[in-house]
Amino acid sequence: MNQNNLYFNNILKNLNILYIEDEENIRVNITKTLKILVNDVYDVETITDANNFLENERIDIIISDINLGNDNGLDFITNLRTYDKTIPIILLSAYTDTEYLLKATKLKLVDYLTKPIDFKILKNALLSSVQEILDNSKYIINFPKNITYNVLHKKLNNTLENKEITLTSKELLLLDYLIKFNNRVISHDELKLNIWQDSFDASDSALKNLLNKLRKKIGKESILNISGVGFRVKI
Repeated sequence: MNQNNLYFNNILKNLNILYIEDEENIRVNITKTLKILVNDVYDVETITDANNFLENERIDIIISDINLGNDNGLDFITNLRTYDKTIPIILLSAYTDTEYLLKATKLKLVDYLTKPIDFKILKNALLSSVQEILDNSKYIINFPKNITYNVLHKKLNNTLENKEITLTSKELLLLDYLIKFNNRVISHDELKLNIWQDSFDASDSALKNLLNKLRKKIGKESILNISGVGFRVKI
């Protein structure tokens, strides 16, 4: 395996996949296959559940069947594309229906795979998804004043000075948690619960101190304080 493939496989391992399939046996089997390649797979059977994950988790790649009982995967993706033009999507189908294929070509898909799914073909589609993520720089988060954060490699950098900014383990946990749930405001209690293992250490002052330290590194304006509610990272 060449260096490029190793690099792509490493990135793939750290991405979050949302997999939508209403047939349980197929969902279980493909999920097992996906977990050989990726650490985190969220497998759901309905579009409603899929939308809940999109609202609450960082999703990097979507794999969806077309026929989902009363729902249609094409309709789901068509709606998704109205607000997210770049997330890599792989569609699965038991049919090579011309009408489906024509609709699918308009949705900027990574691939359209027919069941039963071949492992090598699925892996190649996932590696193509990694290429799209890299092309769109979606794994790099840009903060003000030339500060960037590599979500996959967990590195904060000052690109102007070309140097890495050291993050403590708690700062890293806090930043990753804020990024993972950047689509919503996170309460003080939720942060304390997830950043500190020992509840005795999770005081309001400890959280305030940690937030201030992280703000100094990524920019004060990068972490929004929603009075009386909680915090949200601005990315």
